[in-house]
Amino acid sequence: MSPLQRNTLIGLVASILLAALKLVAGIVGCSTALIADSIESLADSVGSLLVWQALKVAARPADDRHPWGYGKAEAVAALLTGVLLVAAALLMTVQSIHEILLPHQPPAWWTLLLLASVTVSKELLFRFMIRDAVAETSDAATADAWHQRSDAMTSAAAFFGVSVAVWGPELCGLPALVFADEAAAILASGIILMTAWKLAAPALSELLDADAPQLSEQLRIVAERVPQVQCVEKVRVRKSGAGWLAELHIQVAPLLPIRTAHAVGGQVRAELRNSVPGIRDALIHVEPHETAPPTDT
Repeated sequence: MSPLQRNTLIGLVASILLAALKLVAGIVGCSTALIADSIESLADSVGSLLVWQALKVAARPADDRHPWGYGKAEAVAALLTGVLLVAAALLMTVQSIHEILLPHQPPAWWTLLLLASVTVSKELLFRFMIRDAVAETSDAATADAWHQRSDAMTSAAAFFGVSVAVWGPELCGLPALVFADEAAAILASGIILMTAWKLAAPALSELLDADAPQLSEQLRIVAERVPQVQCVEKVRVRKSGAGWLAELHIQVAPLLPIRTAHAVGGQVRAELRNSVPGIRDALIHVEPHETAPPTDT
């Protein structure tokens, strides 16, 4: 089991347990924010299942039908996870508005203890998971880690709203403050929507084979250092899972023997993979370097 798969499994188990705990506590403690928070955690659990499966698929070696490998399965999982978060945010908003329209009692004070514990636990889990996700440049694992951060933020927002709803009406003499519980749930929905976009945008870029100009320039510089490479005409890169695939058009002397030119291309490929972290493979096109003949004036 890879570190990313291990982290995803840990996050999945934690999300399921905490979601069940928050749902029961929200129902017993009459807290809309806590129930909404549990819905977000359930979405996290489904997202973690998607990421778990995507990481297993992405780890498969390339085959005849998929010569570039299965890396983009991670981007698909990250995008679907973003969609799940959007759905969870909309469900939380609708539920909160519904509760505002109905008179109800403030939440139980002990729900604050649970929310504080969940907030700390989820933040620690995020920091644990994000290290390996960033190190492996995995969009899916990064999305899974940010699930935990978004859950921590929604729990923190719920903690604030429940605090106001529990103590505000009595301390301030304003019965309407009981609806701070629902207001916190709506605020948490907005946070979740921003998190969903943060996860979906890189996944969309990967699925659409967006270029990375800084990486392309870095590859150009490395290739031009290889002996007998006279010019790098074209550089293309695209992300696939935890790494990058590159395509370069290099130019060599026109009269260079084809065997030597082929060896130069192999040297460029090896140099790129050794010098630039994250390059999984590189396709090198070798072309003759032609210069325009001088013109008489």
